[in-house]
Amino acid sequence: MLSDDECRRCAEDLLRAERERKAITQPSRTFAGMQIEDAYRIQGFWAESRVARGARMVGHKIGLTSRAMQLASKMTEPDYGRILDDALYNDGSRIAANLFLKPRLEVELAFIMGADLEGPGTRMFDVMRATEFVVPALEIIDYRTEVPRAITDTIADNAAFGAMVIGGRPIRPMDIDIRWVGATLSKNGVIEESGVSAAVMGHPAAGVAWLVNKLHAVETKLKKGQIVLSGSFTRPVDIAAGDVIHADYGPLGAIGVSFI
Repeated sequence: MLSDDECRRCAEDLLRAERERKAITQPSRTFAGMQIEDAYRIQGFWAESRVARGARMVGHKIGLTSRAMQLASKMTEPDYGRILDDALYNDGSRIAANLFLKPRLEVELAFIMGADLEGPGTRMFDVMRATEFVVPALEIIDYRTEVPRAITDTIADNAAFGAMVIGGRPIRPMDIDIRWVGATLSKNGVIEESGVSAAVMGHPAAGVAWLVNKLHAVETKLKKGQIVLSGSFTRPVDIAAGDVIHADYGPLGAIGVSFI
């Protein structure tokens, strides 16, 4: 286990990488013996520093929701990160690509909480009751460290969260079967990826229930109004300045953004 001082130093390294747009050495190499618990503590110190500098915590993202990604990361469960308000974009945004080091896009659904939700023992139907809206979303993932990365590096680096885009048509969680939301992701007019939301742990709300129970272990919860990115159901697509993105969710509408 790392000391609090080591965790804070690592968080400052990640903050510097974010400010300077320059990847740092993998934290797991700099701080030998780093455990997953240390990585989440580092993530927490990183978030505290960002909030102290004016950002506001607005939710969480869930990653590694597919079995293939868990096996690739030698994990048996997902991971999570924080969403801050200065990383939120709306449909139609023009986003500066140089805000990121190596951005990639994933297709997801976002849950907007209509009530507080707290573990332990939270299940999928508890999530459905507590959710006010489900809305199409894109996640921009980004790495602030060198590769290859251990899972501890990814978690410490806020679970590779860069930013998110919300658009399309908000729905109430019982309006449709949200296991079967399909989407295509196009870059510059070419469909690069497609998928269906059931790829997220069989049901996107299952990932949110997992998150609530994990947050209980660190004495926190989801709060009314917070956003939860429930996990990708496509592979990530590389993006760069000049790219125009269109994600089509069929009856749930579409999201369009461009990178400048």
